[in-house]
Amino acid sequence: MTGLFDVKGKTAVMTGGTGVLGGAMAKGLADAGARTVIIGRRKEAGDEVVKAIRSKGQEAIFVEADVLNADHLLKAKETILSTYGSLDILVNAAGGNMAGAVIAPDQNFFDLKMDAFKQVVALNLDGTVLPTQIFAEEMAKQKKGVIINIASMASYRPITRVVGYSAAKAAVDNFTHWLAVEMAKKFGEGIRVNAIAPGFFLTEQNRNLLTNPDGSYTARGEAAIRQTPFARFGQPEELIGTLIWLCSDASKFVTGVTVPVDGGFTVFCGV
Repeated sequence: MTGLFDVKGKTAVMTGGTGVLGGAMAKGLADAGARTVIIGRRKEAGDEVVKAIRSKGQEAIFVEADVLNADHLLKAKETILSTYGSLDILVNAAGGNMAGAVIAPDQNFFDLKMDAFKQVVALNLDGTVLPTQIFAEEMAKQKKGVIINIASMASYRPITRVVGYSAAKAAVDNFTHWLAVEMAKKFGEGIRVNAIAPGFFLTEQNRNLLTNPDGSYTARGEAAIRQTPFARFGQPEELIGTLIWLCSDASKFVTGVTVPVDGGFTVFCGV
């Protein structure tokens, strides 16, 4: 059974690998034997992730690139191929939100800043599509590879206040399903496309929305906990098992699905 979950010797590219969730998943892939490439804009944070991985005797590099910049990504691809010679797994973990695209409690839809809305949609949707178009081209050539997108609870139902993020993550879910069919039909069954939808996890971007400075929950944090049957936030490491399953031959006949890792959030109606 161990061989089913084997990713040893695979080259795994992690966009957004400098974030809380992306960093944890990158380390998880490295622990499972993958050669890990961290893609991000924050070199210092990326170097820290690489340092942590290499401290265990595992292979990893950081490549500075913006997921919305095609030239950056093309150069990153050249670096990856010259370093490791292959590109086998792509995890699109870059994403997030920004204040202007969030409706504050004392605001309504008409206060939405369209520039911020567009930026959030671009980061989460374009920042998934563009890296896939550039990196997955190698998978199409070799007719083999795994693409994992990061969806959200907002992919299933719109979450109050975060209008841009909800719209973008719903689109990421749809794109995952569309691309799974496209790749299988055009390039064969060797390329699989799936997504992971994390439930509520504390990250750098949502911490102030969900917790107070003293660590207690905000009203929004309490609402998220009430809607989660496990009655807690997820731990970043709890994404790794699903990630390894989707990246390995253990899920060889699985494509076009979005897997919730959410403590039961999606199946709880609250009554």
